Amino acid sequence: MQANKNPKTPAILSPPLIEKSGDSILASAREELRGNLRHNFIVNLLDGGFFGAALGFASFMTIIPLFVSTLTSSAVLIGLIPAIHSVGWQLPQLLTADRVARLSRYRPAVLILTVHERIPFLGLALIAWLLPVIEARWALVFTFTLLIWQGLGGGITATAWQSLIARIIPPGRLGTFFGAQSASANLLASGAAVTAGILLERIAFPNNFTICFLLASVAMLISWIFLAKTREPEIPTTRPPRSHRAFLQNIGQILRRDKNFRWFLIARMLSQLGTMAFAFYTVYAVRVLGITEGIVGIMTGILMATQIAANPIMGWVGDRFGHRLSIEIGILAAAVSAGLAWLLDSATGFYFIFALAGIANVALWTTPIAMTLQFGDENDRPIYIGMANTLIAPITFLAPILGGLLADQAGYPITFFISSIAGLVTVFVFHLAVKNPIKTL
Repeated sequence: MQANKNPKTPAILSPPLIEKSGDSILASAREELRGNLRHNFIVNLLDGGFFGAALGFASFMTIIPLFVSTLTSSAVLIGLIPAIHSVGWQLPQLLTADRVARLSRYRPAVLILTVHERIPFLGLALIAWLLPVIEARWALVFTFTLLIWQGLGGGITATAWQSLIARIIPPGRLGTFFGAQSASANLLASGAAVTAGILLERIAFPNNFTICFLLASVAMLISWIFLAKTREPEIPTTRPPRSHRAFLQNIGQILRRDKNFRWFLIARMLSQLGTMAFAFYTVYAVRVLGITEGIVGIMTGILMATQIAANPIMGWVGDRFGHRLSIEIGILAAAVSAGLAWLLDSATGFYFIFALAGIANVALWTTPIAMTLQFGDENDRPIYIGMANTLIAPITFLAPILGGLLADQAGYPITFFISSIAGLVTVFVFHLAVKNPIKTL
């Protein structure tokens, strides 16, 4: 029988040929990724480094809370600052997961969406500059509006960005990559934080904050330029469009069948209570212990410097022995940090407290990202990423509010004590109920 030579005929689209073609594309893409691994590693390292520098000039734990404290004395509002950042990062991820799962390339979406987490720092500079002519209450409203925009901007970018990293970095090197990237971020953030402390001390208010936020904006721009240099091949998706109902059913199926992932989510929820004390360290040290803004900059530098050392070490430990161990070490550090803040009443002890908080931050941000990317297969990974963040967003938002209410009603030490106890409980849950997920290829 003569073969049909009409290129429009469906005969050439038989399932075996489609599967063969798909395998060929996937093999070619993997070969391209291996060839670009060094390049992608370096440019994303630099992206993270300058992103970290921006957060050194405008830290959500120190600089921004200090700025807001000039506008209000409410511990609840101050405690909301890191909560908005965290919840903004977490909450939208599941909402974008299904759309991301159908993308053949993640990089274009990341470059567009990430603009929303970078521009607000320029807005903060404008607010600080205008403080002499606008009322404090309006400055407060505008500041929180920008913080919400920034947080949600990070959240709508996060699923696509994490999926991009999972594609360009091999599973067995994710811990090493995230450790190195975070170390790069914290190295530049440490220098930026010390510089910010000097600026805050030597330049009159509010110009000192204006300059800090402007420098953060410049660093964000440089970070975006390096991110744009990422090389990613196109890999056609095998996931067809589906209804919202089918998407929700898939989430339910994953939660029912994956017991380990369920406990991972529960443990991460508890960890938010274990670190709710962190938002109040700076304000407590300034208002109660009487340290200066310059010392705040040094303490922020210690926080970042500790993370520089902890990130690559914990990333390597995670790749070698499993990321659960790294998380347990970090959350134990959080419990000890909050416990010391409860016990000590001298500014000197806060250097060590901030160092322990730096180790804990690695456990809460860097390591869980690497661990989350090891749940699920290529098609379901964006769904896992979304669930691992969106489902814990409510407790992330409520934890610092609870801490702020406790601080307003009973004093900061009570917040530190409860946070320490919650951290210890989290360590036990991780150790007894969570297992390291099997790496996916």
